[in-house]
Amino acid sequence: MNETVNIRDLQDLIASKTNFVTMIRTGMDRRIVGQKHLVDSLLIALLCNGHILLEGVPGLAKTLAIKTLAHLVDAKYSRIQFTPDLLPADVIGTLIYSVKKESFEVKKGPVFANFVLADEINRAPSKVQSALLEAMQERQVTIGDSTYPLPQPFLVMATQNPIEQEGTYPLPEAQVDRFLLKVVIGYPKKEEEKQIIRQNIYGALEEIRPILDTKEILEVQKIVQKVYIDEKIENYIVDIVFATREPGKYGLNDLESIISFGASPRASISLALAARAYAFLQGRGYVIPEDVRAVCHDVLRHRIGLTYEAEANNITSDEVITGILDKVEVP
Repeated sequence: MNETVNIRDLQDLIASKTNFVTMIRTGMDRRIVGQKHLVDSLLIALLCNGHILLEGVPGLAKTLAIKTLAHLVDAKYSRIQFTPDLLPADVIGTLIYSVKKESFEVKKGPVFANFVLADEINRAPSKVQSALLEAMQERQVTIGDSTYPLPQPFLVMATQNPIEQEGTYPLPEAQVDRFLLKVVIGYPKKEEEKQIIRQNIYGALEEIRPILDTKEILEVQKIVQKVYIDEKIENYIVDIVFATREPGKYGLNDLESIISFGASPRASISLALAARAYAFLQGRGYVIPEDVRAVCHDVLRHRIGLTYEAEANNITSDEVITGILDKVEVP
């Protein structure tokens, strides 16, 4: 009985914060045409205090999306263009000797921001990638003998181009696992593309001004953490993740030769967090199976390893996830 009352109270609390979601979506719509999934994925990552990896061909508004989100929030934004000659110090900062003071001073790098765009992350060597990903995981940076906390909220959106492989350094699975979501961006529809043309050739792009501050975001993040997840939903999440590790036990014998390794426990955590945030975006104080299914592909696609046989037959991790969702019993 108390549980029901708590959910009702939480529902009222979430209803009072629907304006937060509406304001951000409306602000994003002023610059971003279509790409609703991209906008919602950015919101989910922000609400979960996680990070997002975007994959898509150039020109699909990946950079514009996070830049617009950063401008809507009165927060610090930085963009790091990853190149083969980039050094870890170019990302996190370094010690610089001051002749005047006769001592070393800390020069903080661009990672010290609320919103960090890591553009074409797979163009930089692994040392640079690991420097950024360590900052993402630990929420802190060590320069010299001192450790410096990163600002809150802290959201990294990394982009990578899937069609150009020359001069790139693919992210290892252990590093990719640090991202809450991996979102694949597709081309816009015909009507959307016409609208994009009009916006750009007639100078119809609106100026974006801050409508929120970081304190409001941190408050909403705390509310999202209260969204109720029933034990049946927890079991459903665990079954989905275990089906990637032991497909035969779930009647998915055909996947045993396709999956080289399954999702880690971090996938279970991310699936629960993302489902919570998705439920919040729908104005609900509790998670239902549809919430889990809605975020499942973005959470798991970069956490499942495929065999050479799967690659030879052009089988993607998305197809594997769809097969698992079709087979695992829904509570």
